[in-house]
Amino acid sequence: MIADRAARFTRLLFFVVVLLSLGGCASMFGGDPLRVTVAGIEPLTGQGMEMRFNLKLRVQNPNETPIDFNGVSVELDLNGKQFASGVSDQSGTVPRFGEAVIGVPLTVPAFTVVRQAFAFADSAQTGQFPYVLRGRLAGGITGGTRFIDQGTLALPMGDLSGGL
Repeated sequence: MIADRAARFTRLLFFVVVLLSLGGCASMFGGDPLRVTVAGIEPLTGQGMEMRFNLKLRVQNPNETPIDFNGVSVELDLNGKQFASGVSDQSGTVPRFGEAVIGVPLTVPAFTVVRQAFAFADSAQTGQFPYVLRGRLAGGITGGTRFIDQGTLALPMGDLSGGL
């Protein structure tokens, strides 16, 4: 009798888990990916030789359901090499068909600055610096929502010779 009750309970629990999983999958299918862009960057006080910045991300949700998050992690690559990373325990909601600006402190290790200085010297002739920003908004049953943004940073080159 106890074994029969345990078997029924197990089947019921399995059925509930399957239903919840299908509901979660249904909300993921047909949903558009988040649009994440850099809204700004501000210097922060660093420790030792590292550089620190407050990266402001504009997160746009083009979907019918709001996205709750309780943490953010990002990695920034420049010229195909890891440049900076950061995490924040900030929490909030990106409303349905809405947007939010999220601040994430970024750390650039000292050796990365030196390595990138040489890479910038090689790319300085074109003034184009490719970047990739990867990240995750943590939270929800699925563990979070991943995002990626990539493109090219164009720096003004002007006349660097000092002539008129």
